[in-house]
Amino acid sequence: MTLDLKSELLENLKKVKGPNLESNIVDLGLVSEIQLIDNKATFSISVPVEKAETLEPLRAAAEKVAKSITGIDTAFVILTSEKEGKGGEVNQASVRPAPSSSEMGSVPPPMANAGGMASADGAPGQQVGLPQGIKSIVAISSGKGGVGKSTTSVNIALALQARGMKVGILDADIYGPSLPRLLGISGRPTQVSGRIIKPLDGFGIKVISMGFLVDEETPMIWRGPMVISAITQMLREVQWGEIDMLIVDMPPGTGDVQLTLAQQVPLAGAVIVSTPQDLALIDARKGLNMFRQVEVPVLGIIENMSYFICPHCGDSHGIFGHGGAKEEAERIGVPFLGGVPLHQDIRTNSDAGTPIIISDPEGEHAKTYNQITKNILERIKQEEEMINRPNIVIE
Repeated sequence: MTLDLKSELLENLKKVKGPNLESNIVDLGLVSEIQLIDNKATFSISVPVEKAETLEPLRAAAEKVAKSITGIDTAFVILTSEKEGKGGEVNQASVRPAPSSSEMGSVPPPMANAGGMASADGAPGQQVGLPQGIKSIVAISSGKGGVGKSTTSVNIALALQARGMKVGILDADIYGPSLPRLLGISGRPTQVSGRIIKPLDGFGIKVISMGFLVDEETPMIWRGPMVISAITQMLREVQWGEIDMLIVDMPPGTGDVQLTLAQQVPLAGAVIVSTPQDLALIDARKGLNMFRQVEVPVLGIIENMSYFICPHCGDSHGIFGHGGAKEEAERIGVPFLGGVPLHQDIRTNSDAGTPIIISDPEGEHAKTYNQITKNILERIKQEEEMINRPNIVIE
């Protein structure tokens, strides 16, 4: 796409009147987040939050104008708003989805909350419950990228399935979706009815990922509102069916995705994945504190790449240090769920789309993931018992 096409799009969008019905949405400065990739146009329109529900015709008109331009085959538009949060700061939140289901083939575009909008200021009471059919949700998170969080998520999901559970996995890492490669699956979700799409299947696990909707090398240049919209759609507008546990592979850090998920659904807990070195643990600590602040139970810490066993001499080497995550868990008072070694078999099988739980289910690495998964389930049970424990008051 060229700058000329972007200019043509902006010029044509001047035909769309703004909320005041006097000037147009371009001159009013309401159009932002314009992306033109592979004949697809994506942009957002900022509107007053109190008028969002009545401005669907404006959004639809802008979408129609965009699709009328030669060189743009598909388009989706999201209404967003900026509202004042706590302390006077301005928070941007998606307030209205683009309802067209023609974008990205047969798959609806990323959109805002189908069951209720997430509070931008994190106010309590905004959760709207678990999606239909899902019994519990566990987030697998990390403070920084490159620590093996997605590999861990996949193997935990498969270990849960091996225990007889019905499992789904949501790839919430919008900017770097890796589950399609890790599970060796490709294709595009199909539309079931209305806005509901059907997840793909990976070794019997239901999977949804932005990696199914965009090319592996296409960058996702999205800011907060679009990210929130996409996460909400993948959570609430997917035909998950009956799921005992949905594993959410989170993006690294403590941003929009983490807050959106924590605000919208009651999580059974969060698992933090870290490597042993101090720099990784600093970021892991931030992630842990973030979940505590939004009152999500921290189930524990996993130390990935915990040690390396030399294939020649059999000696163990702490390439990134060893035991740092365990020490940190003890220091801050959360369980240590286990350590996973740095081993070529885990890496090669992950790259090949045959996770170690599948390729070598009786091997030592599979046993490690199975034990970690058992520890997670025990922690969830402990958290549930604490919630259900009667509060006895002696006067």
